[in-house]
Amino acid sequence: MTPNDFTTIRDLLRYAVTRFNTAKLFFGHGSSNAFDEAAYLILHTLQLPLDKLEPFYDARLLPEETAAVLKVIERRAGERVPAAYLTNEAWLGDYRFYVDERVIVPRSFIAELIPDRFSPWVNDPESVENILELCTGSGCLPIMLADAFPNAHVDAVDISTDALAVAQRNVDDYEMQDCITLIESDLYAKVPKKKYDLIVTNPPYVNASSMGKLPQEYLREPQIALAGGEDGMDLVRKIVAGAAERLTENGILVVEIGNERPFAEAAFAGLELTWLSTSAGDDMVFLLTAEQLAAQ
Repeated sequence: MTPNDFTTIRDLLRYAVTRFNTAKLFFGHGSSNAFDEAAYLILHTLQLPLDKLEPFYDARLLPEETAAVLKVIERRAGERVPAAYLTNEAWLGDYRFYVDERVIVPRSFIAELIPDRFSPWVNDPESVENILELCTGSGCLPIMLADAFPNAHVDAVDISTDALAVAQRNVDDYEMQDCITLIESDLYAKVPKKKYDLIVTNPPYVNASSMGKLPQEYLREPQIALAGGEDGMDLVRKIVAGAAERLTENGILVVEIGNERPFAEAAFAGLELTWLSTSAGDDMVFLLTAEQLAAQ
């Protein structure tokens, strides 16, 4: 296949969809199907508006433009590189973040809950002063949290210096250096000794059995950000155990655990977990209050 075999974006789109479907790619990093992923990669590579495919369908391409698109298509299909690593960007809602292979591709159901500011469990968002976000990765959630809670300072924690370098780039891009502090720490170990109104975390939670069955695209990501031990709850247990002494009297802990609800309920059988509704159902994110945690 050569650039001369293609004339328009329509030609490339048709080819990319067939190539992706034939390769049986996994779509879990933004797009949900071959067409959307192909359209995104083509428009991004050609530096065209990501929401304006229709006007450019039959635009004639220069040979060098076609070659650039074909290179991206082949890396996605042949090497199974996640699209976000090819474009160095990922989107959560209306937020764009820089990403590369040092962090997992942002995809958090907690991001859906932030615009509503965790209502009704947070009664007065304006009174929230301190937020702790554990396992921050690319820094996407603290940026969204800082936007949603304008009077709050966010401490964002990760054990990976590589991840924190990416997070710093995103914090700088959003000019939030004054309201977000990045901390290199193994969970609570180096976190300031203060109380937080809100602790939020999307930690590694994939259980050992599932880790062995991950699609190749996920194997491209830092495994430290995915693997949660035998039942996926290794870090979650530590987060829950340490939250009580870090929360204010009316504080809450919000934890994302993906498809691991049965393991979470088994691990915390003595606690009545509140499951929050997301686009994927009521099994992905749970909430605990400071009162519940203090009573353990």
